[in-house]
Amino acid sequence: MSPEPDIDGRIGQGWGGISPNGAHANVVLARRGTATGAALMTTFTSPTPGHTPVLVCVGAAQQSYEAVVPATIMMNKATATTARHQTITWGAAQLGIGQGVLDAVADGLLAADHDTIVFVAIWIDAAADDETAVREASRAAMRAGVADAVDGAGAAAIERLVTGRDALANPFYGGE
Repeated sequence: MSPEPDIDGRIGQGWGGISPNGAHANVVLARRGTATGAALMTTFTSPTPGHTPVLVCVGAAQQSYEAVVPATIMMNKATATTARHQTITWGAAQLGIGQGVLDAVADGLLAADHDTIVFVAIWIDAAADDETAVREASRAAMRAGVADAVDGAGAAAIERLVTGRDALANPFYGGE
């Protein structure tokens, strides 16, 4: 499989793990020099209290860290206000995101180039308490989100959603 060259503006999402140590990733793919790429750079340079965009960096234990290629920007969706939540988000989740992007490169979904930009908005529960589980969940969610962005939903999935639209649910909806 070779990476799709026309990925600019594609979006996807992925889930990984089990609450409270699970992760949900919203992924946007862009190309350097495009309007989508410019919008992602604006997000990257616009932190707000409790929401810090970071360039995903990884490295071997006890060595220097380097940015994942393709460049990946992560932003937390859940406001990180406690030290533990911040550590798990920018530690375990960041590492898992980097691994998930590199999984997508290894699987031929993304090119390891300097023209591709990957953006992820990641949700990590404030009650998360297992760094390894969060790392693994973030890795799975990121890899799934990239695949969803690159490949899109298949015809069967779209048909299932359309056919079952009156019975759909959402974990944050409590009504009838």
